[in-house]
Amino acid sequence: MKKLPKSVQKRIISKLEYFSTQDNPLAFATPIVGCGPGSYRFRVGEYRVVFDIENDWVIVTAVGHRKEVYI
Repeated sequence: MKKLPKSVQKRIISKLEYFSTQDNPLAFATPIVGCGPGSYRFRVGEYRVVFDIENDWVIVTAVGHRKEVYI
């Protein structure tokens, strides 16, 4: 995340804060099929936040451009 431009970092953090305040944050997520760094993803423009859910916690496993994050 530190390698991303500051404007993109702020946008991603803002979206994560928004998603986390909703009653069902998974309503905004898409399940990831197949092998990868996480089970779900949030779309933030051309960037993806890949994450897992553990004990009601969102564990972010990867953040990156949509072309590179799933590799």
